[in-house]
This record gives sequence, structure tokens and C-alpha cells, in this order.
Amino acid sequence: MNSLRWRTIGVVLSLLLFGWYAAMNFVPAAARKASDWLPDQALRLGLDLQGGIHWVLGPNLAVAIDHELDVLRASIADTLAEKKITPTRMAVESGQLVAEMASADDARALREAAAETEVLRVASEQDARVVFALTPEWEQEVRRRGMEQMLEVVRRRIDDPIRGIPESVVTRQGADRVLVQIPGGQLDREQARNLLQQTGFLEFKLVLDEAPTRELLEKKYEAKGGLPADTMIAEEKEKGTDRPTSAYLVPKSPNLTGDFLTDARSSIDPRYGWIVNFTFNSEGATRFGKLTGENVGKRLAILLDGDVASAPTLQSRIGGGRGMIHGRFDAQSASDLAVILRAGSLPIPMRIEEERTIGPALGADSVRGGVWASLLGFALVAAFAVFYYRLSGVYATVGLLANLVFLLGVMAMSEATLTMPGIAGLVLTVGMAIDANVIIYERIREEIRAGKLPRAAIRTGFNKAFWTIMDANITTLIVGIVLFQYGSGPIKGFAVTLCIGIATSVFSALVIPRLLFDVYPGNRPVQRLSI
Repeated sequence: MNSLRWRTIGVVLSLLLFGWYAAMNFVPAAARKASDWLPDQALRLGLDLQGGIHWVLGPNLAVAIDHELDVLRASIADTLAEKKITPTRMAVESGQLVAEMASADDARALREAAAETEVLRVASEQDARVVFALTPEWEQEVRRRGMEQMLEVVRRRIDDPIRGIPESVVTRQGADRVLVQIPGGQLDREQARNLLQQTGFLEFKLVLDEAPTRELLEKKYEAKGGLPADTMIAEEKEKGTDRPTSAYLVPKSPNLTGDFLTDARSSIDPRYGWIVNFTFNSEGATRFGKLTGENVGKRLAILLDGDVASAPTLQSRIGGGRGMIHGRFDAQSASDLAVILRAGSLPIPMRIEEERTIGPALGADSVRGGVWASLLGFALVAAFAVFYYRLSGVYATVGLLANLVFLLGVMAMSEATLTMPGIAGLVLTVGMAIDANVIIYERIREEIRAGKLPRAAIRTGFNKAFWTIMDANITTLIVGIVLFQYGSGPIKGFAVTLCIGIATSVFSALVIPRLLFDVYPGNRPVQRLSI
């Protein structure tokens, strides 16, 4: 008797807990967040139910190939320098490494140095001019690596821990495309474009010279035959108009890059307005401290994607690995830049190849249709169960109702995303949940026909049906896990609903009706069972 009491209390408390979270799905998000006692967790609606932005991005993987060739070019140049050989010309052009040497012997040494890389092949050769390309295997590896890096950076930008959108989808589509889905109106379209398309490559370069315009700066060096070797001109531009306001002569190679950043946050400064504070890791802090300490009094240009964001004068050594970027930011642009710097720079540029806007009206109709389908499915299954199994069918219906409460409660607690296929999974779960009850009840009927009393028939029916039910549901659960692992977007939504529904339906079928049978008939000496 004590066992029955404690089981009853446990089931009732579980129903109350999950029922509370399930009810939160029908409370507006604003009301939940404003309340101190209502939980924030609730079901999230996917793109197909609440509308939003759908993009297919196409990365320019040729840039990844060129970058790899440039790295190999520098490596080969170092090898040749050790042998006192200087190429007449060596540059990356259209996915190939073109080298021109002074003699045939130098060309031979070049081929030997390229062969040591094990990833270059000779595409063409004429006298002392040799053209190299990546081997097919290594080119495929470079493309794969570029896609993985780009996916990770885009995912970190969209799912940023401070301003991210948790229910968004960033996944690979085919061999060289990226699918991005941002539900609802949580992110402005232009803001999202900026987050996705801005490369976010941060560089720190010492200013060697400056002038109001590029033309004036170039004119300074006309008499000297042009700009000094290994230097370039970077411009600071006015926000909104992109009109150059200053031109700076800086080294081509950065003194420090944003690869060492660990954090970046926007804030407001009394002198400069909106700024972006950044923090380096230990290695970056050491390098930044050395760079600023050795160049006190000089200007340090902070470049973002090749343009100067700001160029402050170094007043003293900056220790602690912290600094700031100021440059005519408003609140939104400073916040967006912080997100981009936190996520890291994109290894390759990309373009938006497909763009769709999904309105919320279709999603609202789908939700209403899904709710009615679930209610209708539940009503039909319940009517069949009560008609065919009588009182035992009522017990099964109570189990079905508990299953829905558990299912919605678990999904709300875990803040799962409900998609249109997820609604189909919900309806499917209602239909599948009665299967376990049918197996149990048919077993009980067999035992009663074999001459057993109702109490013994109930116990034997549940025991014999247990492994049959588990085998069937574990098989379906494996399919759901595979769908979740390898599916994307709405498919994952269906898999989540299916997997949670399997777990809750097994519990509801094995525990709830058994508990009700223990309540009635329980230990009563009944001769017939309503089944």
C-alpha cells in the first residue's frame, strides 16, 4: 500500500511539474520575462512557423586556394633564400603559383623546393618559367578546411552568446554552400547581412607616414620612385558615405592581428562616444605590450578589413592585453563589430546566392492546423480506445493525456525548437503512443482467456509486453537519433519531437495505466476485467 501511495505521489508531482512548464507555452514571452515566478523556458518556434530570413551562402573557395598558394610561396622563397637564390618573379595568379627564375639551374632548384612541399605539382613549364598548382587531393583538403572554418565563424556570429539567436540554423548544404535561417524579426536584414558578409579581419600596423588624402600621400614619394618596399596606403573613411578622411602609409604585413583576441564588447566612452573594448590572450597581450612599449609616441593604425578604424597615438606602453577601438561608431555598429571580433575573421569571402523572407502568417496557420490535428488525433484515438477496451481504454486515454503533458513540458524545459515537421511528429506521437497499450491489453486478454484471474493477468500482461514495447521503441529512437545527427533545420525539429515523444510515450504507457490498475481493481477480488 505504501508503494502505491508513493508511486501515486511521484506521478502526480511529475504531472504538475511538467504541466506547469507545458502551460508556459501559452503565456506570452514578455509576460514570462516580466514575472519573477514564471519560468523563462518555453517552446521556440522554428523559421517555418514564425517566419524569418532564409539565406543560402556561396563562399569564394578560390580565395582559400590562393591563400594556401601564398603560404607555400613564402615557404619556397625561404628555402631558395637559404641557397642564395632570388626568383625574378614569384606570385599567385588565378589559382596558380607563377615563378620566373634567372637561369635553368635556378628553375631546377625551384622545382626541388616545390617538390619538398608534397602538395604542389608542375602545371606548365617553359624555359626558366614554371607554373605550379595544388595537387587534386590537397586542393580538395583546402576547400574542405575552408568550408569548415567558414561554417564555424558564421555559426559563432549568429549564435553569439551576448546578442545571438539560439534558435537560428547554420548548416552545410551540399558540398560548397551554407544554409542560414534566422527566425522571426529578431535581427534586422541589413544588420544580418553585415554580420555575415563582413570579413572581420583585424590588423594592427604602425603608421609610417600620413596625409589628408591618398593622392597627397602618393605625391610625397613620386620623386623616390613610388612607395617604399613592402608598404601600402590604408584609408580612414567616414561612416555612411565611405568618403576618405585620412590616408596612412603602413607596412603590408601587420605587426599584430586579431587572431589573439579572446573577447570584444561595445561600450560608451565620455570622450569618443561608442567604442569597442577588446582583450587579448596571454600571447597576444605580450606581443601587444611589446609593440606599444617600443613605439611610444608613434601612431598605431587599427585596420578592419583593410580600412583604418582608428589610428591613436601611443602615449605609453599598454599592458594587460586590453585596448579599445574608436571610430565614429553608433550603438548598433559598435555592437555588431564586437560580435564580429568575438566570432573571428572569415577565412574566405562569401556572397548571398539565395534569399527568402518567410512571413509569420503562414506559420500561424500551420500552428493552428497542427493544434487541431493533434486534438482531432487524440480524440479519435481516445474514442477507439474507450470503445474497444472500455475502462482499460479510459486508463489508456489518461496515459495519452499524460504523455502530451510530459512531451510539451520536456520540450519547454529544454527550450526545444518546434517546426512544421515537429508538429507532424507531435501528431504521430499521439498515434504511436496507443500502440504500447494495445500490445499490453492484448496480452492481458490472452492471459484471461488462458484462465488466469484479472490481477494475475494484468501483472503477466505488463511483464510479457515490456520487452516487445522496448524493442519497438528503441528501434524508432535510433532512427530519430540518426535524423537529428545528420538532418538539418526542420528535419531536426521532427527528430527532436519524435525522440522526446518516444521516451514520454513509453513511460506513460507502462507507468500510468499500471498505476490506475493498481488503484482499481487493485487487490479487490474481481472476477471480470473491463477490457
